[in-house]
Amino acid sequence: MSHTDATWTTKTTKTLRNAFVEYWINGNMLTMDIATVIFKILKQPQLSYITQDDFRPVLRELLATHPGLEFLQSTPEFQERYAETVIYRIYYYINRSGNGCLTLRELKRGNIIDAMMHADEEEDINKVLRYFSYEHFYVIYCKFWELDTDHDFLIDKENLIRYGNHALTYRIVDRIFCQIPRKFTSKAGGKMGYEDFVYFILAEEDKPSEPSLEYWFKCIDLDGNGVLTRNELQFFYEEQLHRMECMAQEPVLFEDILCQIIDMIKPKDDSFITLRDLKGGKLSGSVFNILFNLNKFMAFETRDPFLIRQERENPTLTEWDRFAHREYIRLSMEEDVEDVSNGSAEVWDESLEAPF
Repeated sequence: MSHTDATWTTKTTKTLRNAFVEYWINGNMLTMDIATVIFKILKQPQLSYITQDDFRPVLRELLATHPGLEFLQSTPEFQERYAETVIYRIYYYINRSGNGCLTLRELKRGNIIDAMMHADEEEDINKVLRYFSYEHFYVIYCKFWELDTDHDFLIDKENLIRYGNHALTYRIVDRIFCQIPRKFTSKAGGKMGYEDFVYFILAEEDKPSEPSLEYWFKCIDLDGNGVLTRNELQFFYEEQLHRMECMAQEPVLFEDILCQIIDMIKPKDDSFITLRDLKGGKLSGSVFNILFNLNKFMAFETRDPFLIRQERENPTLTEWDRFAHREYIRLSMEEDVEDVSNGSAEVWDESLEAPF
């Protein structure tokens, strides 16, 4: 080795060492170690990734020991549903490849370990907003149950059209049932199962999140070439325009909408929109509402100053957190009314979370 090579190696080693020490001081090394240990504990010895089933022992332990979930011990069927929902939520946000194989890299990049530690320390499970909140599970499950009218645990296209008071267009629902954004895990032809619905509702109610942007981008990208063109945007907006006319609302012409979308996203090239453009914009989720969710489009056009102020006061809450909180209150009130109408002497106690 020449003197020059030796000097370069020494400098490089010193630089790497400094970076390592800085990484350790910032506390990142501890997180990394925990991730590696958890990964090795959970995964099957012959595999290099974690499957959904590998998380089941963790959820069984949580359900058996967490004080905030003690009330579920008398209803094992709902314990199972809760566990499934938590796992689906974890994979929706963290398993970005969508192949059901959670890698060590994905585990480290995600926030599941922080959420697990939070669940371990917090007695009120509903304060653990990431993945483990029982209230969030309750909302998801009730929404599914409302649409699954024959209770065969499957939802067809006509069921999903009723979601959110018929908020979605037929064209976007068609794309979902063509399994464009995600292949259904359901084996029943033309129907989505519970896991498929969990992915849908998280995408629909948490549109600013990256998994949601990816989900809906695939739906709008009709030719699958990785860009959204004027024609594709217009194809989906046409149905919105027709619905506005049917409801005797003043229609917003596509040319005006296109200008609004370009102003909101500020794409690198005005002639098309890429996924990267969407991920870089704060209003990207609203673009999809404009294209296929009339209720949310109208709400966006007439934004409530009170809601805007709430968002500013609690910037850490996601759109999903806000939606789940509102829906849980609504479902709780409906349950109260039902108890009274049935002559129940007991008033529903919020501390018990939900009357399963």
